[in-house]
Amino acid sequence: MSKLEELIQELCPDGVETFPLEECCNILDKKRKPVTKNSREKGEYPYYGANGVQDYVSDYIFNGKFVLVGEDGSVITKSGTPVVTWAEGKIWVNNHAHVIEEKSGTMLRYLYFYIQTIDVTSLIHGNIPKLTGRDFRSLKIALPPLEIQREIVSILDNFTELTAELTAELTARKTQYTYYRDKLLANSYKGEIKQLEECCDSIADGDHQAPPKADSGVPFITISDIDERHEINLNVTKYVPDEYYNRLADKRRPQKGDVLYTVVGSYGIPVYISENKRFVFQRHIAILRPNNAVIDSRYLYHAMNGTAFHRQADLAAKGAAQKTIGLASLAKMTVPVPPLDVQNRIVNVLDNFEKICSDLNIGLPAEIEARQKQYEYYRDKLLTFAETGNTILNGTERNGTERNGTEL
Repeated sequence: MSKLEELIQELCPDGVETFPLEECCNILDKKRKPVTKNSREKGEYPYYGANGVQDYVSDYIFNGKFVLVGEDGSVITKSGTPVVTWAEGKIWVNNHAHVIEEKSGTMLRYLYFYIQTIDVTSLIHGNIPKLTGRDFRSLKIALPPLEIQREIVSILDNFTELTAELTAELTARKTQYTYYRDKLLANSYKGEIKQLEECCDSIADGDHQAPPKADSGVPFITISDIDERHEINLNVTKYVPDEYYNRLADKRRPQKGDVLYTVVGSYGIPVYISENKRFVFQRHIAILRPNNAVIDSRYLYHAMNGTAFHRQADLAAKGAAQKTIGLASLAKMTVPVPPLDVQNRIVNVLDNFEKICSDLNIGLPAEIEARQKQYEYYRDKLLTFAETGNTILNGTERNGTERNGTEL
């Protein structure tokens, strides 16, 4: 029998009580306000919103250990649970997140894990998703004795610590990849510097008018459908009719070898089109069709993802509320263009390195993905375990956690 099972049998063999969240912690109601990006003074204190750290500022309003839960905006995960963040030290929190601190009888870290398991889908209201203060205070928390809370927290912290170590290692590799990519592009070969308009047969963007909607047909993507691996998620719910797609100019219909580039709002993200699939987009995304006698499509993707090109993008982006890179400015931006055989060698090196850093099927990304799924599985099992007082983890599951250095 594990230590946790012994504690359960000794302290709450018949299950545990549930309480409203407001009875389990201190909910901080200190008046807060958002600080607009233009008026934020850069500093050392994290500035939190509904979805985590947004910036660093020169002042703070809280000092200690806190759990932050999204209030409006980005308040809910894909699985229907709240967006929850752990925060320590001196911090500023805007009015888009609930703030709680520890209260006698409850471990704050236990609440951090527990709130992540609550399905709040039915509690989200309004056109802008919102978890109201009243609903937040009423969330039901299964609260075992402190000894059991400590044991559960210890187990789950072991999982999160391992994931954090793997993530730090991956971050270091990505930094290394960025360094060598920039070196290869800028210093290793003395190629010509060309403007994009000299390298491409066409540079266009999506339709400037809102397209007609359809229940099925051709997927319609936005910038939010581009993930951190610079790939497009085509599992969208918005479509346009086939006839609309067919009427578009050829230069606006993506094909294999094209490079997309975000130019409005979250500008500066290149995407390489690796296969012929039909989809459409609006003017927030530009589409470049490389002249393959001049530049390799995949090489252009890597060049547009380089630090030097990002600097050009920052200079070219205009506007206040929503920065935009105009097509004319994009066409004048430059990339190094060595001979095609050199481009191909650079592509081979960078593709291999990028795969190691981002492919969810190999290396550290795969390990992190597996560990995160394992953590979520055991978190949900353990916290249901605490709520019911019944042993849910079977022998095989216990052995799995023991292999990770955690005894249940």
